[in-house]
Amino acid sequence: MSGEVLFTVLVLAVGLERVAELVVSNRNAAWSIARGGVESGRGHYPFMVVLHTGLLAGALVEVWVRRPDTAPALAWSMLVLVAASQALRWWCIATLGRQWNTRVIVVPGAPRVTGGPYRWIPHPNYVAVVVEGLALPLVHSAWITAAVFTTLNGFLLATRIRAEDAALARLA
Repeated sequence: MSGEVLFTVLVLAVGLERVAELVVSNRNAAWSIARGGVESGRGHYPFMVVLHTGLLAGALVEVWVRRPDTAPALAWSMLVLVAASQALRWWCIATLGRQWNTRVIVVPGAPRVTGGPYRWIPHPNYVAVVVEGLALPLVHSAWITAAVFTTLNGFLLATRIRAEDAALARLA
C-alpha cells in the first residue's frame, strides 16, 4: 500500500474522529442551552469550521498533487504527535464533561473546571489543535498545509481565546 493511501486512511480516521466530536458537542451544546447557557463568539465559528475542514482536505490535496517524499523519522514522530494531540483532546472532553462543546457556551452557575489538563494550562484543547494542525500534514510532508493552517489558526485562536476568556470572566 502506498504512503499516499496510508495517509488518506489516517486523515479519514481523523475526519471520523471529528464527526464523533461533533456528535458529543451538539449533545453538550443542547444540554448547556437548556440550562440557560449563553453563547459567545458566534462570528468566528463558521471560519473555524472551514479552517478545520480545510486542514483535512488541504493535507490530502497537497499529498496527492505534490507527492512529497517523506522521511520515515518525520512521519513516525509526527504520527506520535497526532496521537498525543487526540489523547489530549479527549482528556479535555472527558474533564469538561457536559460543559465541552465546539462553541463558546457558558452555563450560568456552572463551576469553572480546574482539574485534568486545566490544572496546568488554561486552554489545553487549543494546544491539541495547534499540535495536530502542524503534525497531521507533516506525517506525509504536507508542509504547505501545515504552514497555512498554523498561520490562520493562530489568528483564529487569538480571537477564540479572547471570546472564551471574556465569557468565562462574566461568570466570576
